[in-house]
Amino acid sequence: MNILEIENLNVTVDGKKVLTDFNLKIPQGEVHVIFGPNGSGKSSLIFSILGFPKYRIISGSILFKGKDITDLPTNERVKLGIGVTFQHPPSIRGVKLGDVLNNINKKNIEAAGGEKTLAQKVNFPASFFERDLNYGFSGGEVKRSEVLQILVQRPEFIMLDEPDSGVDVENLELIGKVINELLINNSGMLITHQGYILRYVKVDQAHVIINGCIACSGEPMLTLDHILREGYWWCSQCRTLEKKL
Repeated sequence: MNILEIENLNVTVDGKKVLTDFNLKIPQGEVHVIFGPNGSGKSSLIFSILGFPKYRIISGSILFKGKDITDLPTNERVKLGIGVTFQHPPSIRGVKLGDVLNNINKKNIEAAGGEKTLAQKVNFPASFFERDLNYGFSGGEVKRSEVLQILVQRPEFIMLDEPDSGVDVENLELIGKVINELLINNSGMLITHQGYILRYVKVDQAHVIINGCIACSGEPMLTLDHILREGYWWCSQCRTLEKKL
């Protein structure tokens, strides 16, 4: 069974096409990685799956656990078991990180051993729960804050948007190991530009997005190796050749 199925999806933002005839299937229990150059449509894919109003679906469908969610509002999609960490989450004055976590799921915090245990898991001092959400946080602290929220939510399907962006080596290892633990017995989609996070996170399949559609798919580390050696130009040639055949 596929936990996520996207069929012939066409999406625009302010009249500009960001996804074109996009197709993707992620089986239950698998984690797929999405590679792509800046502006290729990686983040647009996440926002479209979440149902952000700015991302207008012109045609196609999104199915989650067999249910058509194409026209569902964002909150209904999240309730079905979709979680996300954003590349650039907002900082909010006056809203404490601890309050956000308690509002997500207080029972899961208690089941995990309480706030202190959770804080230790991502190497946060307990005092961070009293700080305004992401305000004054370093890049690594923002990423850990996002991962912490996913830990509390415990969704069935986790989308991670550039979790290795702007993170130093020490934080990358920590975040990567926690993410990998989160994804065990779960399903997910990991978006990355450089692929550093794959040193710590096990994924099953790789896809490359070029100009709003999948150019090629394959074994994750082989795909990453090709990208690092040849650049995304190599992937665009796959798409060009496919159109000619």
